[in-house]
Amino acid sequence: MATIPLTTRGAQKLREELQRLKTVERQAVIQAIAEARAQGDLSENAEYEAAKDKQGFIEGRILEIEGKMAAAQVIDPAALDAGGKVVFGATVDLEEDKTGSEVTYQIVGEDEADLKQGLISVGSPIARALIGKEAGEVAEVQAPGGVRRYEIVEVRYV
Repeated sequence: MATIPLTTRGAQKLREELQRLKTVERQAVIQAIAEARAQGDLSENAEYEAAKDKQGFIEGRILEIEGKMAAAQVIDPAALDAGGKVVFGATVDLEEDKTGSEVTYQIVGEDEADLKQGLISVGSPIARALIGKEAGEVAEVQAPGGVRRYEIVEVRYV
């Protein structure tokens, strides 16, 4: 299995979710199943079916997270020294050529991506265009509305 890159923050969030699923969610769904069983006939019991479906989702998510954690390569962005190049975990300040608007992104793993927080997936088109470049260089990104050009203003490892 290929390694899955995660920042230290992303790995911590997955560990917390796994802990919550195992200790809180799993116990709640077991209790819901027990209550639904106590109602009698299971063949027409919607609460029982809903609880069983939720149990399947929780168990599937637990397996998914455990698999990701087993294959994870945890990278601490603050410990990176990539010589000013954009790499996984780097925080990049960009300026769009057309509008002059500035934006800051951190390149993170697939599970951590959240555009509203400025976290972009390492597999996203913009991250792929930025990887390997340095401050002062221009990255061209194929966007749905056409090619967008971004100048890299600064690369930080925080």
